[in-house]
Amino acid sequence: MAFAPKLASVPTIAVRAPAGTLTVEIFEPAAAGARPLPGVVLLHDLLGLGDEIRRVARLIADRGYLVAAPDLYSRRSRVRCVVRQVGEVMRARGETFDDIDATRRALADLPGCGGSIGVVGFCQGGRFALLVAGTGDYDAAAPFYGTPLPPKIEQRLTGVCPVVASFGGKDPWNPRGTAGPQVRDILERLDVEHDVAVYPEAGHAFANRYPAQPVLRVARFGYDDAAAADAWDRVFAFFAAHLRR
Repeated sequence: MAFAPKLASVPTIAVRAPAGTLTVEIFEPAAAGARPLPGVVLLHDLLGLGDEIRRVARLIADRGYLVAAPDLYSRRSRVRCVVRQVGEVMRARGETFDDIDATRRALADLPGCGGSIGVVGFCQGGRFALLVAGTGDYDAAAPFYGTPLPPKIEQRLTGVCPVVASFGGKDPWNPRGTAGPQVRDILERLDVEHDVAVYPEAGHAFANRYPAQPVLRVARFGYDDAAAADAWDRVFAFFAAHLRR
């Protein structure tokens, strides 16, 4: 199987945020159709905004969504950004949260966006997706393996939008397998509509088609076709219910 194919260039916009300008790539459905469309903010993983995240953006867009994928490393090196983001997740505030909000606002202002907006994130982006879901600014959130869970997660999720979350049972960043059940229990206590699934045989990054899969699987990372397919079916059903109302 070929992984992360090289994609054609996509339209970009420059978005102003409190810390400066960031680059945001915009993806629309390949087929012509009715407008406006619901929007989705897509948050990349630790590897950044590359061809694999663009593949995912195209997948989402072709299901009838206008997708905005910010480059959260726009202003600094990847290493410096990752170090800063670790602290931001701990505090649930900071530059990256401002960048994500600026992206959401820019997406909402696009002529093709219909108003309802969801958020999808992977890995570190999944942690951010889970945290911004509690801001009241989104209609649905789909965090993928946002592990380890941010601290004070129940407090952060007060006021959270509906959540469809996916975790790998063999995720090395979730060694005790508690992340999925913990998120499910919190959402049940908060009486928030949710769909939380744990795929017992899947590791971290099970929905991302990165190269070097045999090596990744040894480390309990890597693509899992069955888990990824089921997770996307759940996400698209959930988004259809909450972003197309």
